[in-house]
Order: sequence, then structure tokens, then C-alpha cells
Amino acid sequence: MARYTLHGMWPSGPTYKVGLMLRLTNTPHDYEHVDLRAGAHKADAFLAKNRYGQVPVLEDHEQDVCLSQSSVILDYLADETGQFGGKDRADRLRAREWQFWAAGPLTTGIYRTRAVKLGLFKFPDDVQAANLQSALGALKELDGLLAGRTWLVGAGPTIADIDIYGIVSYSGQAQIDLQPFANLRKWMDRVEALPGFKGPTECLPQASVKAP
Repeated sequence: MARYTLHGMWPSGPTYKVGLMLRLTNTPHDYEHVDLRAGAHKADAFLAKNRYGQVPVLEDHEQDVCLSQSSVILDYLADETGQFGGKDRADRLRAREWQFWAAGPLTTGIYRTRAVKLGLFKFPDDVQAANLQSALGALKELDGLLAGRTWLVGAGPTIADIDIYGIVSYSGQAQIDLQPFANLRKWMDRVEALPGFKGPTECLPQASVKAP
């Protein structure tokens, strides 16, 4: 058994963030598919790992740690792998600021708009319009904040870049055009050039897989 087991579902944006972190850090891990459509996330065995009944969940068998919430998992993996945590405490705190910011209108706007476009959810027209405007407003703000920056924090990529990329990368599935956001698109290109990178449609397996 690998040290880590990632429990998730391949269409899940939050699971993708953790899967991407594991790939970028070249961290061996087992992957356990959680069939949300069949209600596997509400089964007693899964709820024992995650009281919220959500994915992703990361188990660290070596440290006997079981964590949920993608941003928390990224933070943990940064410590355990020694990668993408920034050069010092100030960088880490700045990364966390970005993560908390991204959990607001950016996540709500893009993920919910994507869910509607994929036919996973249906919201009233006014709610759909509000979600889209939230996404566009946050993308515009992010594009402006990226002006003059190579990475979100400091001189190199951090968990902030991985976290926010794992949201913005679903803009296409949400049918949101990123063409107006030049700074954002250049930043995405830099993330996609990192060794080990895999996009949302190829990073996660669609079935459980054991590490080699």
C-alpha cells in the first residue's frame, strides 16, 4: 500500500486540485473512486473518514491522518513533501489568503455555472445569471491581480497557484470565455508547463487504482 490514498471522483474539481498536487510533487498514492451518484459518499464507511460526506479525502497511512477539504489537504501535502509551500511563513500565509479568497465568488461562480452547463444541477434563471456574473467578476479581479506577477505568491509556484488553477481550469466546461483575460491565460500557461502537470480530464482515473 502507498503511504497516501486519495478518495475522490474524477469530475470533482476539488479532487482534481489534490490529484494535481500529488502529480506535481511526484508523490505515489492509491486512488479510490467514490461513486457519488450511487451514494457512496453517504455510506457509513466513508462518513467515518469524512463527516461531511464530500470528496476529496486524503489518508496518510504513515501518520494516521485523514483529511478532507482540498485547501487543507494541499497545505498538508506542502508540509509533508516540502514542495509548493513557499519560501517562508509569510509566503504560506499569503498562499492561504489566496485560497480563502478563491473559495468565494470564483469557486461559486465557475463550479455552479459548470454544473448547469453539464446538466448536473438546475437553478432558476436569475440564480444562474448571478452565478455567471460572480464568475466573470472574480475572473476580472484575478486577471488584474496577476498583472506584473509570474506566480500568485513570491518567486515560484505555490499551493495557491494549484488551488486556483483547479477552479479556473473548469471555465471551459462552464462555457466561460477566458480570451479577455490575458494575464490569467499567461499564468495558466505557466502552471500547465510545470513538470508532471495533467489537466482536469486526464489527471484523475475513472476507477480505483493502486500505486505501482
